[in-house]
Amino acid sequence: MNDDRSHGPLLVPPSTQDWMQGVLSAKVVLVMYGDYQDPRSADVYKLIKAIKRELSAAFGEDYLCFIFRHFPQTQIYPQAQRAAQVAEAAAAQGKFWLMSDALFDHQKRLENGYLVEYANNLGLDIPRFLQELSKQVHVARINEDIEGGIQSGVTTAPALFMNGSRYIGHWNTTELMAAMIAASQ
Repeated sequence: MNDDRSHGPLLVPPSTQDWMQGVLSAKVVLVMYGDYQDPRSADVYKLIKAIKRELSAAFGEDYLCFIFRHFPQTQIYPQAQRAAQVAEAAAAQGKFWLMSDALFDHQKRLENGYLVEYANNLGLDIPRFLQELSKQVHVARINEDIEGGIQSGVTTAPALFMNGSRYIGHWNTTELMAAMIAASQ
């Protein structure tokens, strides 16, 4: 079960400004507030990506829209904020989802040298990437996600909202998929 018992609605509606896979007109719009260094966020992220593949195959690409928003828990995970900035710097070069996958896959290795290696592996413009990180170009975007999460009652990551309502069930394929199918009705 999710230990964050807030049941409030999502107060910052999904928009084209969000990082999304799918379309906003999908039957189910799933918003995840996540932290790249948090193991539970990684598990839920990977679970959602697998469920999205299954639902897309069964019901079509427009069935589920998956939105990721940053919620780094810097008091617990010292590299979470930097990882979020790295994801945003990759996004500026069109590689948000690929970098997100890399960060979650390698969340025990989020030191600067590894982050540059991941950026290099994705073919990013490294001087631009490093300049954006050093100037903290993307911090405001991350802070907007955090503020929106706090407004919606998020106190810890991961947190999920399905069609605007907080998901409070178990983090497993069966229950999450059943909740998505119910939400689509």
